[in-house]
Amino acid sequence: MVAFFNMVDGCYVATDLAASPWAPSQVSGTALCGLLAREAETRSPGAAFIPGRFTVDLFRPVLAEPIQLRSEVVRDGTRVRVVDVSIVQHDQVRARATLMYLAVAERSPGQVWQPVRQLPAPERTAEWNPLLFKSGSQNWTGDFGSGQNDERKCVWHDVLPLVEGEPNSPFQLAAYVADTTSMVCNWGTEGIGYINCDVTVTLSRLPEGPEVGLQALEQVSADGVAIAAATMYDRTGPLGVSVATGVSNVRRRVDPAVFAAELSSSAAQPQ
Repeated sequence: MVAFFNMVDGCYVATDLAASPWAPSQVSGTALCGLLAREAETRSPGAAFIPGRFTVDLFRPVLAEPIQLRSEVVRDGTRVRVVDVSIVQHDQVRARATLMYLAVAERSPGQVWQPVRQLPAPERTAEWNPLLFKSGSQNWTGDFGSGQNDERKCVWHDVLPLVEGEPNSPFQLAAYVADTTSMVCNWGTEGIGYINCDVTVTLSRLPEGPEVGLQALEQVSADGVAIAAATMYDRTGPLGVSVATGVSNVRRRVDPAVFAAELSSSAAQPQ
């Protein structure tokens, strides 16, 4: 079975599918977010809590080498549990995450303002597509070469297993998809010129089913720093909001068409 990681001697080893679009010798942010979420879930207080906020700091490259994970509960209460997780390589912390679990409670009464949302989803077909995108009023497509424009974008994920032999949990799926916030919001006429240094996803509920979408909500940039925000949703409606901070990487811009072709090739090959 194709997956992003295999377990070898108690460590996670990335497959080709987890390669970063910025450098093939490094692991992609999407795969790392999913892996950190998986470890954080081992500290879950149970079904009476929801993972309300998940923040990942990506401050050192994570290499395509064996990965160790560390986690601890730093606050445990009746309404809140906070979990810290780290990725360790060569005795260095290379990425970290904080997950805040919030107790499920009765919805507050009354009406509040909400924006009018139009959250498109592709039609269900017999053909499986791990990644589709929609640019402006165009139809959903897997042809990323047609997305080099300044239109509002959406992406739709049907994610492969994160770890060999394990199904993805709903939270792992949401965490993985959150890292594509930069692609949705920073993809323009010249590709993607900002690389994530963090990502945060806030959830009011977990996704239902294996598919999750992101729709560009906001993009603000100045002096080589870009703030990207997207609405996360599934086929039943919105889940929450993801936010990513990116730093300019103009000399090594990512062409999503090239990356999508490499992703499809990796998914089609046995790992």
